[in-house]
Amino acid sequence: MEEKKWYERTDKERIPEEPKKEIEKTLWEKCPECQKMIYEEELVNNLYVCPYCDYHFRISAWQRINILFDKNSFREIDKNIESSNPLEFQDLTSNYSDKLKETMEKTKLKEAVITGIGKIEGIKTATGILDFNFFGGSMASVVGEKITRMIEKAIKIKLPVVIVSASGGARMQEGIYSLMQMAKTSAALGKLAQKKLPYISVLTDPTTGGVTASFAMLGDIIIAEPKSLIGFAGPRVIEQTIKQKLPQGFQRSEFLLEHGLIDIVVHRKNLKSILAQLLKFML
Repeated sequence: MEEKKWYERTDKERIPEEPKKEIEKTLWEKCPECQKMIYEEELVNNLYVCPYCDYHFRISAWQRINILFDKNSFREIDKNIESSNPLEFQDLTSNYSDKLKETMEKTKLKEAVITGIGKIEGIKTATGILDFNFFGGSMASVVGEKITRMIEKAIKIKLPVVIVSASGGARMQEGIYSLMQMAKTSAALGKLAQKKLPYISVLTDPTTGGVTASFAMLGDIIIAEPKSLIGFAGPRVIEQTIKQKLPQGFQRSEFLLEHGLIDIVVHRKNLKSILAQLLKFML
């Protein structure tokens, strides 16, 4: 029998690895624009806007609601409606139904929009707030249904409507069902206009695709946050199609304002007060 060397270890003698410790969530956030580190509390107090370069961070629907609506005034409607998989869509790596469940658990949302009624400086308002964290804020059949129901409720009880968009467009996993929501939401807004009830559309980064081609651009007044990407097709797609370099700042809020496609660019810290002033004027 061969003698065991003193420096060798058997598997049983191996020193067990120390369990990996979960990394604590950082208290600092790096600005994607200027690359400076921002203390989390300072960022929250500044409404998720970089204090150095004024970059507007993307925020969730509930964060947006807390910023825009009076404290404890918001009441969600149709909160239990959720998407299914009408086309039984499945790609090479995942099933749409499974992906929906995962996204619901991760975001604690049922869909990419929260609808409800709340007060903006005391003015009762019906609203829909899209959340980019849920499938890129894409417009599924439930998103269109919830927005349409919210508009119909506003008509019934005679309220103004504010919709805040943050979306990559129609949800490809639902195909034609998703595209149908463009017509449905637009028709509902047509009925709102007939009743002479105001609709203010707020565009945030990004607002693209079918959302831009429907309810996002149908506001009586269209507001955008600074430097938001707004358009139907993205700039890279356009450049590849026309084989030309696009102008500096193309499809950003300021470019659209200069070319008459939106009415005003408003900093996030002023958005609530501007909405309240416009609603008082329009009602």
